Formats: sequence, C-alpha cells, structure tokens
Amino acid sequence: MTLRLTVAQALVRFLAAQRTERDGAEQPLFAGCFGIFGHGNLAGLGQALLEAELGQPGSLRYYQARNEQAMVHAAAAFARARGRLSAFACTSSIGPGATNMVTGAALATINRLPVLLLPGDVFATRVAPPVLQELEHPGAQDVSVNDAFRPVSRFFDRVWRPEQLPSALLGATRVLTDPAETGAVTIALPQDVQTEAFDWPPELFAPRVWHVPRPVPEPAALARAAQVIRSAARPLIVAGGGVIYAEATAELRAFAEAAGIPVSETQAGKGSLPFDHPLALGALGSTGTTAANAMARQADVVIGIGTRYSDFTTASRTAFGSPQVRFVNVNVAAADAVKLAGTALVADAREALRALSAALAGWSTGEEYRARARELAAAWQETVEHAYALGLQPPAQSEVIGAVNDAAGPRDVVLCAAGSMPGDLHKLWRTRDPKGYHVEYGYSCMGYEIAGGLGVKLAEPEREVYVLVGDGSYLMMASELVTAVAEGIKLIVVLVQNHGFASIGGLSETVGVPRFGTRYRYRNPDTGRLDGGILPVDLAANAESLGVRVLRAATIADLRDALRQAKAEPGPVLVHIETDPMVPAPSSEAWWDVPVAEVSELDATRRARSAYAKAKPAQRPFVGPEAP
Repeated sequence: MTLRLTVAQALVRFLAAQRTERDGAEQPLFAGCFGIFGHGNLAGLGQALLEAELGQPGSLRYYQARNEQAMVHAAAAFARARGRLSAFACTSSIGPGATNMVTGAALATINRLPVLLLPGDVFATRVAPPVLQELEHPGAQDVSVNDAFRPVSRFFDRVWRPEQLPSALLGATRVLTDPAETGAVTIALPQDVQTEAFDWPPELFAPRVWHVPRPVPEPAALARAAQVIRSAARPLIVAGGGVIYAEATAELRAFAEAAGIPVSETQAGKGSLPFDHPLALGALGSTGTTAANAMARQADVVIGIGTRYSDFTTASRTAFGSPQVRFVNVNVAAADAVKLAGTALVADAREALRALSAALAGWSTGEEYRARARELAAAWQETVEHAYALGLQPPAQSEVIGAVNDAAGPRDVVLCAAGSMPGDLHKLWRTRDPKGYHVEYGYSCMGYEIAGGLGVKLAEPEREVYVLVGDGSYLMMASELVTAVAEGIKLIVVLVQNHGFASIGGLSETVGVPRFGTRYRYRNPDTGRLDGGILPVDLAANAESLGVRVLRAATIADLRDALRQAKAEPGPVLVHIETDPMVPAPSSEAWWDVPVAEVSELDATRRARSAYAKAKPAQRPFVGPEAP
C-alpha cells in the first residue's frame, strides 16, 4: 500500500516525523518552518503547510517571516540555543527570495549550525522558460540562482523528479544531525515538481530517531595528548563552542580544577566557566582580556577544546608567544583538530575531557601558576568595574553593557552579532550560565541581532533575551520586530545609537582611513563630502511604528529604569539610548591583522603602515614548535 501525496506534502510529512536523541533525551528535529511565499513555493510547500496546519495541527508549525535572510538567522539562533539538537526549515520562492537566504546559509555553515533551506526553483519540465525570476545561463540550462547555495551549504541537492525526494531528505537529515558536518542544508525544489503527485512508501513517514553521536577518543591519540599536557609548565585551555554544544561545562570545570589549568574563552565558548571562577581568565585574542592574553603569551601547551581557532581568537597568529608552544586540539571535526600543527584528539568534548581527566590523574600545575592566573583575572575585573562606571554623558558603550549586565538574571541571554558591541561584550560581559551569552561572530553578520533574538526566545521562552544592537545593524534588518509583535514574543532590544558604524570607525583610525564612510551625516555642499550635520534619524520612532513598545533613555540611570520597566512588559520592548562612539572599551593588548596601504600621501595612513610593519613580525605560521 502506498500514500499518494504531492512532493511538497510528502516533504512536510517527513519533516514532522523526524526526531533526534542524545544521552537518552528525544526531541523533534524540526520545531517548525519559517516561510515567505511567492509563485515558486506557494502552490507547493505553501499548500502542504496549510494542509498540515488544518489536518495535523502542531505537526510542523508555520511561522510567517518578514525577510528571507532574517528568517534563516532566526533559525540558526534557534539551533544554537537548542544545542544543535533541534532546527527550523525555511522556505522561499525562487529568485530574490531564494538568494536573500544565501547570506543566512553562509552564517549557519560558518557557525556549524543546522538549518534546512527549501528554496523554490525553476520548472523541471522547462515548459515555459524563461519563467518569472529565472536566470538564463547561456551555457547550462540546469543552472538556476539556487546554485549560489552550493559553496555555502554543507549539503545541496535539487529534486528534479519525485523519486529523488527520499534520498535527498535522508542525505540532508544525516548532515543536519552530524555534529562534525552540520551547517546549512539546501534542497532546491522546482515549482512544478513540488505540486506533482506520487505514490510513496508509508515507511518514509514513519517516526525516525536520529541518534546524535558522542565520538570517544582513540586510545593512542589520548595517550599522545596526555603526554604533551604532562610536559607542560604553563598550560592554557581555550574553550570554544564545542564545550557548550557538547554540554561539557561541568567536565571542563572538573578537568581545569584537578589539573590547575587556567581557562580562556572564544566568542562561541564564552560561558564555559562562570566569569568569577578562580581559573577563569575570560575572553582570548583580539577582543580578549589582558588576563587571558598575558597567560597566552607565556603558554607552552595550549589545549583547544571545541574551537576552530579563528584569527580573532589567535590575535591573527600572534597571541601565543612562546617559541616552543605546542597545541593539543580536542574537536569533533578532524579538520579543526589538526590546526596549528596540534596533537589531534578527535572526539566529543565531554567524552574527551572525561578521558583526559582520568589519563592525567595526579598531575597538576603548581600553586604559583594558579595564583598568577587569579591575580591577572582579578586585575581585569577591576578594569571591567571601571569601564561600567565611567560617569560620562553621553554614556560610553561599556556603561550600557554594565547596566544591561546588572539587569539580566543569571539565566538570561545577551545577544549580539556585529559592530563594536561583540568585541566589547566578549571582554566585559560577566557570563554566569553556559547559554547566557549568544554572540554571532563566525560571520559577524550585521542584521542578525533582532532575528537571532527571536530564534533564541522561540528555543527557550523561559529566559529573558536582551538584544544589543547598534544603529547600523538595526537599519540593516529590523523586520523581525513585526514577527515578534505578531507572535507575542518578548524581546528586550537595547538600541545603541551612535550615528554611524562605530566598529569600523574605530578600525579606520588604526589603518589610516580616519572615520571615512563611517558616520551618518548629510553631504556637505561646501566640501562635497559626507561630513555635514548629523542625520535626523529617529530609530525609536521607527520601532514604535512597527508595533513595539518603546522606552527612551538619556542617561545610564534612565537606562536602568527603562530596563526594569521592560522586564515587566508582556511583549517586545525597545530601549533607545545614545552613546559616545569615541570612547573605546579597555584594550585587549592584542593585535588583529588588517593590512594597511603600503604607500600613501596621507600622514595618517603612513603612521598606520609604520605601526602595522612593527606588529607584523610577531605573526607566526604555527606549523610546529621552533627548533631549540
């Protein structure tokens, strides 16, 4: 016996039947489907989702989005908040709706977050080409705009015939549930095929559980890693996102305490230890703390756990200064485990930490080394206290962070993505819960913030979500405020207005392009340049026009009052405050490699090039320890 359904109906029914399991806990793999409809997906997937909503309520809930890129961001944030064990599907029409999702796909893949993308596609039958929004490629009639998804997807398929759907779905789901391979998964669906009926085997729709593995360390690799660590006098742990995804924070704490190894954190790994733990050094690298970076410069063995060693984490390969430094890399992905010529331990972070704790039983660093870590961390916390209370008017961004940190509860979430705020948060935010810090810095995508906050709140509605966003990112993508209003989803959005791109404005000073193109100004008729008066933009009024409750703050005291009011509101709230972009956060005393023009007529550029030339020699290839 078979079931006669359209391709789209079969796809929706399959997605609703998938579950994941890890450590005995099961959950639906797909929490729902975001969608914006057009001619390329309305009659197919739109009809199938409507039929499911009416006939099987709750099987695969549909959420109306306002921007295709934003809905992928929301899906990615949801997956991160759920530890990559549950995900969203996202569907769009062919054409601009589909290509709008490419940026979101890149973000998901770079951050290793599972998202299923279902863009509509051209007619498989080619009965009426070129159809609306079809790209006519003169040398290949099977190419569509959806081929742009190939390089930013971990899995890509196009279903030209109904018979191909089962293999596409099984292949896609395998990748979505593989912690080493996950990322954006794209199944392109020609619009005529979506509506085509087929006789399906009923077992395709039977409940299916995908067991998410915890790979254990290979014994010989474990022995090699333990031998390197035992040889260390000044070891340092770099905790990455893999620690949190593996729910290995308790194991990390036990390992660090037993071995006496200080812990630094990447952006994705922030929260691996509470900020006030005696071995917690905080953020590492270009956006790091002076404590973590000081310990990194002297470290002779670096133990990377679940990190991909981005250039910010390594301060563009200058953070680790010891000529003889060696690396032990624990990672579920083999490609990351061999980075920096490290001793690779390919395994789940929790399982690896348990095994390393047993292998290193009885071994520990000395009290003097631990005391040095505590001393440096305490000094940094004094720096944070000072940055939280500068008493400036308009206030500095660090003061805003301090006020929000004080308002947030221990399990509340702060969320950010791009601009100067992520770097300042990495240094200054005092994290108390492994999921209390959600900053997208793999792709550093402007516009992620509000959509990402929506995804986090959908994943964990019991947590308060504070979205910190600058005016530049807000202008890029505020559309999902409307979705939050429609769904009654509570977000507290703190909009920091500094009249421009503060992050790149600061960077411009270091590369000899002082503030060029980074301020929101009128074009000056006298100079012909964008150096006139400040634009009269009122983003708070914009948010209010979208149905959001708006509170305005002029001072930090006002901000604290507004945050208290916001917590009492039932729906989304936006708190608006102006800050001074010229007041930087405390320095990390680290470097970031952004090349400077080698020749220039500008004094500022020549000075920047000179500074760059002095810093560049500290950069190392890390292909192995230097010869003694």
